[in-house]
Amino acid sequence: MTATNIAPWLAQSRWPTAPIRLVARLGSGHTPSRSVPEYWENCTVPWITLADVWQLRSGDVSVISETKEKVSLLGLAHSAAVKHPAGTVILSRTASVGFSAIMGTDMATSQDFATWTCGPRLDPRFLLHALRGMAPDLTRVATGSTHKTIYMPDIEQLRVPLPPLEEQRRIADFLDAETARIDQMTLAAERGCKLLVERRWTTVHTLVTGSDRPVPRQNPGLGWTQQVPTSWPVIPLKFAARLGSGHTPSRSRPEYWQDCTIPWISLFDVGRMRDVRQTELAETTQQISELGMANSSACLHPAGTVVLSRTASVGFSTIMGVEMAVSQHFVTWTCGDALLPKYLLQLLRAMRQYFESVQVGTTNVTVFMPDLHSIKIPLPPLAEQQAIVDRIDARTREIDALASRFDRQVSLLKERRQALITAAVTGQFDVSTASGRNVTDGVTA
Repeated sequence: MTATNIAPWLAQSRWPTAPIRLVARLGSGHTPSRSVPEYWENCTVPWITLADVWQLRSGDVSVISETKEKVSLLGLAHSAAVKHPAGTVILSRTASVGFSAIMGTDMATSQDFATWTCGPRLDPRFLLHALRGMAPDLTRVATGSTHKTIYMPDIEQLRVPLPPLEEQRRIADFLDAETARIDQMTLAAERGCKLLVERRWTTVHTLVTGSDRPVPRQNPGLGWTQQVPTSWPVIPLKFAARLGSGHTPSRSRPEYWQDCTIPWISLFDVGRMRDVRQTELAETTQQISELGMANSSACLHPAGTVVLSRTASVGFSTIMGVEMAVSQHFVTWTCGDALLPKYLLQLLRAMRQYFESVQVGTTNVTVFMPDLHSIKIPLPPLAEQQAIVDRIDARTREIDALASRFDRQVSLLKERRQALITAAVTGQFDVSTASGRNVTDGVTA
């Protein structure tokens, strides 16, 4: 793959470009053998791994000084890992591709990173901004299905504009200041969006429990809310809806995964279930075959069935827009005549903290079936359930509209930030005279 294919916008640079490896020493890292305990004793050297990428995701951390793990000098001596000097620029190249920073002290890295120790013609901060300008391109060209990777031959092709060193420093100073200002605006917008999300949860909880009504109340011991109106009976959910689950046909039988036509909800669909503005799931990312259904515990559930994720991403819910099957990561409730699916959906969303409290596990969390069997719900009359759903729709519609404006603001700010970086490092404007402040014109909530 050529450098132009990786970052085509570099062709617009007013300065000559050069392979980064010719103006900075290219390196990488390694993981000393975990099977040799003495390599992991007396660990004193900061060691950057994928566990540290969380620090870099926002793009507002330029210097990394603390790492989750350290490695020993003995481990370094008996592996391909090396200690890089402070000022070395790093780039994550596997799993979480394209995140970059500058080492704040002498450090080593795992094999998941590429490193550049800049020579006299390249400023580390300028290189950092150039790499951040390339981040979307690096994500685009990363290969692999489960774990994306930028391989070292492609890393070797990466180029950087080479203005005079003093100009590099001016550009870095400009971008440090302007991206910090944009980051503050982005943070404020994200904070506003988070507050609206919490307001939405509170609104749903208030309405499904009748907390907004000046009526006599009871404490039914539900475990997820303290009081509901005394006129509402409280019953086990399994008495009002048929509880079901799903299954995954054997992956070792290829014929079960041929001619797949049946919509099948899997963990790949949880991303859309996270969007509480959507109440129905009409399409799925995966399908299964009739043969796979016939030879597994999977079964079809009718449209209107309520779905809840109970493993990995616990507590997210939706309603089937059409007839579907589900994997074993979900439970389903097919509502009886006394319970509206949309009311149950809002109840489950109001119970999010309850599901978090009963989940078990660390890496792969799960809510077990006995906890789901024991769920109790308030059951107002059908007409009242519909009125509650209608009020939730009306009140959350306004909240969602405001949240969408904040989302749009965040998206625009990130786009402008990226455009500012690429334009500055390629010399599309003179940073000595530019204020950069018009980059946020039109970005409002």
